[in-house]
Amino acid sequence: MESRRLEILRAIVEEYVATQEPVGSKSIADRHSLGISPATIRNEMALLEEQGLITHPHTSAGRIPTDRGYRVFVDKLATIKPLSPAERRAIESFLEGAHDLDDVVMRTVRLLADVTKHVAVVQYPSIVKSRVRHLELVPLTPSRLMVILITDAGRVEQRVIEFGQDLHETFVTALRSKLNQTIVGERLLDISERLNGLLDTCSVLDRINVGIIITTLTEMALEKPEERVVLAGTANLARFREDFSAQIHPILEALEEQVVLLRLLGDVGDTVHVRIGEEQSEENLRQTSLVSVGYGSENSPLGALGVIGPTRMDYAGSIAAVSAVARYVGRYMNEGS
Repeated sequence: MESRRLEILRAIVEEYVATQEPVGSKSIADRHSLGISPATIRNEMALLEEQGLITHPHTSAGRIPTDRGYRVFVDKLATIKPLSPAERRAIESFLEGAHDLDDVVMRTVRLLADVTKHVAVVQYPSIVKSRVRHLELVPLTPSRLMVILITDAGRVEQRVIEFGQDLHETFVTALRSKLNQTIVGERLLDISERLNGLLDTCSVLDRINVGIIITTLTEMALEKPEERVVLAGTANLARFREDFSAQIHPILEALEEQVVLLRLLGDVGDTVHVRIGEEQSEENLRQTSLVSVGYGSENSPLGALGVIGPTRMDYAGSIAAVSAVARYVGRYMNEGS
C-alpha cells in the first residue's frame, strides 16, 4: 500500500479514536501536515474504502476505520506511545508493599484498569508452568513441622504436620537439604515422581516420616490445579457505550465466565498480541479488542495479562501500558520479592 494512503489511514484512526466522530477529508487536511489537498485525500479515502479498511457509517461524508483497518494500523503504523511520568510512577510503585501472590495479582489488575481505562484481565501464574524455587522445613516443636513451598511465581504454600514421634534436628536439616537438591527448579507437576525416587534412598527407620512429608508436599503442589483469571474495570465499558451497536450486557456476561477469559489469554507469548473485533473467537466479544502479553521468565511466560476495550481503542497507549506492567510483574517474580 502506498505510504501516502497509509498515512491517511493513520490520520483517520487517530482522529476517530480521539473524537468518536466520522473523519472527513477537510479535517485530515487541516489537522495533519500531509502536504496534499482535500480532493487528493478524498480520492485516497475512496481507495481505502474499496480495500475494506474504512467505511462510512451512515449518510455522513466522514469515514471510520473497519476492523481490518485497525489491523493494518496496528501491524504497520502504530508506534509505542511513551508512558506519561505519572503512568510510569504508578507502574513502578504498584508492587510496593505487596506481600503475597494474591496481592500482586490484585494490584496488577487494578493498576491496568486505571492506567488504560479499559477492562483489565490478569491470569494467575499457571501451575503447569510454575517451578519450585525453595522448600523450607521449620520445626515448631520436636513433633510438629511446618513445610513451606515457594514457587518461581511467588506462590507460597504452608502446611503443619504432626508426627507420632519427635524428629531429631539433624534429620530435619539433612532432609531439608536433600529435598531442595531433588525438587528445586522442577515443575510442580513433576515433583511427585522425583520425590518418590527419594523415598527409596531413605533408611527403613526414616521412611515413615519422610513418606508423610513427601505426601504432604505432593498435595501442596497440586491442591490448586485450576487456572484462575481476575478482572477489574468492567465499569470502564460504560464510558464507551456508544461504541457498541448492540447491548453491552452480552459482553459483560462473557467477561464473567472464567473459561472465556482463560481462552482469551490462552495463546499469548512474550510479545504483545492484539486481537481486533471479528478476530475474537468469542462471539459476544466481537465488538471489542484485546491487547495481551505473557509475563514471567523471558521466553517462558508463567501467566498472561491484558486489556479489553472497544475497537476504537488507543492501541499504541494500550500496548505500551500492557508491556510495561508485564515487565514489572515479571521482574518482581524473578527477583522473588
